[in-house]
This record gives sequence, C-alpha cells and structure tokens, in this order.
Amino acid sequence: MELQSKKSSISKLTLGGILVTLGVVYGDIGTSPLYVMKSVLFGNGGIQTVSEDFILGTLSLVFWTLTILTSIKYVFITLKADNNGEGGIFSLFTLVRSRARWLILPAMIGGSALLADGMLTPAVTVTSAVEGLKLLPVFHNLFGDDQKNIVILVIFIICLLFFIQHIGTDFIGRLFGPIMFLWFCSLALFGIINLAENPFLLRALSPHYAIKTLFSDDNKLGFFILGSIFLCSTGAEALYSDLGHVGRKNIYFTWPFVKVCLLLNYFGQGAWILSAKNNPAFALTEDINPFYQMIPNSMLIYGIVISTLAAIIASQALISGSFTLVSEAIKLNLFPRLHTIYPSPLKGQLYIPAINRILWIVCIGIVLYFQSSEKMESAYGLAITVTMLMTTILLYNYMLKKKTPIILATIMLVFFMSFEISFFIANIIKFFHGGFVAIIIAATILFVMYLWDRAHIIRMRYQEYVPIEKYLSQLSQLRHDPEVPKYASNLVCLSKCPDPKQIERKILYFLFDKRPKKADVYWFVDVIVTDEPYQAEYTIDKFNTDHIVKIQLKLGFRIDQNLNVFLRQISTELVKNKEIEPQSNTYSIIPNRKLGDFRFVFIQEVLSHETSLSAWDSFVFNTKLFIQKFTASPTNWFGLDTSDVYIEKVPMIIGHSNRVVLKRVDGKTDKK
Repeated sequence: MELQSKKSSISKLTLGGILVTLGVVYGDIGTSPLYVMKSVLFGNGGIQTVSEDFILGTLSLVFWTLTILTSIKYVFITLKADNNGEGGIFSLFTLVRSRARWLILPAMIGGSALLADGMLTPAVTVTSAVEGLKLLPVFHNLFGDDQKNIVILVIFIICLLFFIQHIGTDFIGRLFGPIMFLWFCSLALFGIINLAENPFLLRALSPHYAIKTLFSDDNKLGFFILGSIFLCSTGAEALYSDLGHVGRKNIYFTWPFVKVCLLLNYFGQGAWILSAKNNPAFALTEDINPFYQMIPNSMLIYGIVISTLAAIIASQALISGSFTLVSEAIKLNLFPRLHTIYPSPLKGQLYIPAINRILWIVCIGIVLYFQSSEKMESAYGLAITVTMLMTTILLYNYMLKKKTPIILATIMLVFFMSFEISFFIANIIKFFHGGFVAIIIAATILFVMYLWDRAHIIRMRYQEYVPIEKYLSQLSQLRHDPEVPKYASNLVCLSKCPDPKQIERKILYFLFDKRPKKADVYWFVDVIVTDEPYQAEYTIDKFNTDHIVKIQLKLGFRIDQNLNVFLRQISTELVKNKEIEPQSNTYSIIPNRKLGDFRFVFIQEVLSHETSLSAWDSFVFNTKLFIQKFTASPTNWFGLDTSDVYIEKVPMIIGHSNRVVLKRVDGKTDKK
C-alpha cells in the first residue's frame, strides 16, 4: 500500500513534483550551455573565424538535436516504455529480456557507458562553472591567470560534494528545485538580453541552416562539428532514468519550459558571438566562454554563483543516479554485491561507499589530468552516444513485444540510429583527445558485468538440484534424534533454486554429511529478483509438515533484500496462523516470544581443482571469486549483521575431469 501511494503521488502533477523534477532530472542537460558554444568555438579556431551563416547553422544543429534526440525520442517515445513507473536502461532491459538472451549485451554496454559518463560529468560541469571566476577583476588581481588555482578550487568542491554523500541529501534535495528553477530563468534572461539585439537569428529554427553548415567552408571541422553539438543533449538519458523518481506527467509539463530556456540561452550566446567577433579585444583573448561573456558585468558574480550551484546539483544528480544504476545491476546479477547504506527515509535514496570512493578518485584524476574544461570537453560525450544507441536497440525490441507493427518499429530504429551513429562517428575523434579515458572506464565496468553474468551462466549450467520430498523422512528423523546436539532452533539455508519443490544438493550435503545439523524447523529460502521494480511477495510450501518450510521471496530489482526482516515477518505470520508450532523460550528477556533463535547458513563455492572448464571460463570464474573477496559479505548484504550467521565453503566441481583410476597391485607370495 505504501509503494502504491508513493507511485500515485509522483504520477500527479503538483507544484512540489514540478520543483523536484527541475532539481533531479535536468541537472546535466541544464548545465550544457556552460560549454557547448565554447566547445564549438574552440574546435573551429576561435571567435574571429566565425561567420553569421556558421552561427546560424550551429544554432540550427543545437535546436534539431534537442528536438529529435531529446523531445521526440526520449520525452515522446521512450518515457512510455516504463516498468511499473520506473525508467532507465536496466528497467527497459527487464521488460524485453524474455525476448532474447542476447539483449543483455546492449543493457550491459549501455549501463557501463552511462556509469562512465557519470564519472566525467562532475569534472566537466564544475570546472566549466568555476572557470568563470577568471573574468572577475578581483579574482584576477589576487590569483592571476594561473589555471592551477581553478583546479585547486574545483578539487575542493568535488571533495566536499563526495564527502556529504554519506549523510544523505535530504536538506540539499529540498533546495535543488528552487535553485534549478532560478537557474533556468537566468538562462532565459541572459539569452533574451543578447538575442534582443539580433532577433533575426531565430531563422536558425529552419533545418536548412543545419544541413548547409555541415558542408560549409566556414565549418573547419566539417562533419565532426557534431561532436561538439552533441554535448547539448548529454543529459537526455536522465529524463528516462529518473522517470520513477518524478513521474511522466511532471516531465511532460516541465520539459517545454526547460527546452525554451536552453534555446533562448544558446541563441543569446550566438547573438553575442556575432556582436563580438570583430572586437579586437576578443581576437587576442584565449579561453573565451560565450556563456559568461554575454552576461552583463553587473550580474557576472551572480551568474558565476548560480552556475556553480547548478553544476553541483548536476553532479549530485549523476552521483545519486550512479548509486541507483549500480544497485539495479547488483539485483540483476550483473555486478558484485556492495555494501549499501540508506541515509534517509526517502524511497530510492541510497549510498554505496565503494562506488562513492571510486567516483571521487576518478573525478579528481580527470581534473588533474585534463586541467581545463576545454580539454575535458574534447573527451566528453563519446560514452553517452553508446548508451543512446543501446537504448534504441532495446526500445525497438520493446515496441515489437508490445505488438507494434514491425514497419513502424523498424522506421523508429533506422531513424534514430542514423542520427546516433552519426554522432558516434563524429565523437570517435575524441578518443585521441582524451575520450579514451571514458572508454577505458566503460570497458572496465563492462568487463566486470560480463564476468558476473558469465560466471552465473556457468554455475547454473552445472548446478545439481534434488527434490526435497525424498529427504523429508531423514530431516524428520534428524530433528528427533536425541544423540545429535541441537544446532539451532531455526536453521535457515539460503537457496538459489527456481523450482519450489527442489533444493541444491550441496545444502543437503551440509545438513547430513558434514556433521548432522539438528533443528526444530528447517527453512529453505529462495530470493528471486523479478522484473517488476517494487514487487514484494512470497510463497510457501511446507510439504505437509510443521518443521520444513520452503519460501520463495519474490522481490523487485529495486527492493532491498533485507532477509532478516522478511523472515521475521513470515515466521510470525505462520505461528499466528498455527501453521508451525510456537517454540518454548525458557531463557529470554523478550516477553511472549513465539520463536527461538535463528541461525543463517550461506554456502560459498570455491572452484575445485577437479573442475574441467575451458581456460577462459576457468579464468572468468576464478576472477569473479577473487573480486568477491573485496565486496560485501552475505551477512551485510542480507541485513544480518546482528544475527547468527555461518558461512560454509564447499568445493565446486564443474564439468568432468579426466580422473586417473588407480589399479591395485598386491605383492606376490611364494607358494610351496
């Protein structure tokens, strides 16, 4: 009921929902005016090389990129592909994975690229915002033009940003919406002030200028100018990823306002460039940023402050988004289990310390390596084009699953992929200008996802299951055997068996053969991650007994797997319904306690030397087991820190090895 009320509240169009949407969804795409036109000028040789036709073409390319990729693809089409109100590439994958096994590949590639983009964005946005300080005479007189001072300040802000993650962002979150609303209004105001001097630039709304500029001699980069233009849409994926946080209606309502503010600012920057290109003062100026240059001097300090706040908000949104993305990957068995903390009571807000440390180190490394925003922009955008391509592939399969006519689905696929492949090719040149950093990060994440998925396939292929009913009499006999000491009142074994009537053979081996484990009630628990994000259900089979319980927990991929809490709830309900007998507790400080102690058993697999696998599969499995040593233990992951937990390591024999059979040779004796 609580989840349903939450979903209904975010689906409603309210003032609070609108402000939250502005603060959560549009941070990345909303800060793109800080660097898009600056990147275009930098790639074209500076302000003195531009012409009016070139600016018209650039603005036309920006307008149509935002319209086609963001408005049409994401807002009007992709947002409809929701998984019970949830969005994002992994939510989309859960909707289509039943169609074909290979669809996990675009999901892993897209998720890896999105995480890599999340590591670059804080460095790019914060650096671009802070560099505006160089235009202030006071800052210039105190610190000069030394870029190292900017780098130090950027590192300080980034360190502060990552430090506050562990305490939660409730208070800051309340400020996000109003600040971003003020930011977008400021974008529109700065743009209108400059556009009023040259309103004829609105001609750029015609696609004629965009096509003409791609083949114009004024465009020094030619087709590769699309690498800079693409930066205006880098936050489009966030509109879909944050669907579950704000609801579709709020995005539909706010996007037109955001788009108009962005376009007014871009057009205002274009007007300023044309008015300043013949000014000798700017001809010799390096690091020209039209965004800051077009702001009236009396409002410059305000512009720098609001830009820095917007950059911090954009970075915060991407950091939080990275936590959510990793959490979903873990639940889908595509990533190692990592210790997760929930610093606030708000649904969906989580903190993963290991990911926070990695993001922090990588962001600092990027700032130190590139030093300036110009060099970061030269590397930015390559990874996110890959995510957009993968989303299009999954979206095509979703449309087919929904019985969309194959002609319409194919038209959608070809139309958007033609644009996205063009942007991808244009961004390839960034690989040699620092884009390799994002690719290396994405490839590393993808490799880890591949390891987890491949190892799971190998393990499931050779997993041996047995029917529980065959061992009911043995379990009952063990339960009443007076010669065997009691191991636990309630013995809980975590299983991974899709069949509710079966169990892994290794669990029974642990119960019977490795010193018999006597208990009053044997609990076998399967945790099944479902495609519905917030499903929380369970089924029970007691095999006509009151001491053997097989539970299947069906949890959505966004539900915390708090096994201790769930099992206490289920066991209490069973006692209340008289499905299992209450257990006497002579020694207890808890009044009216109905059940005794619970002991949880986890069986960890270690690859046996007798295993016969290919060299690659053996490498995959051993690498996964090695990484697992540094990730969250089952105790932490299932919320059992205060419970009695036993971890049993068993050798895992996969495949069939060629064993050498010894032949007995008895010594010969002399016969008389």
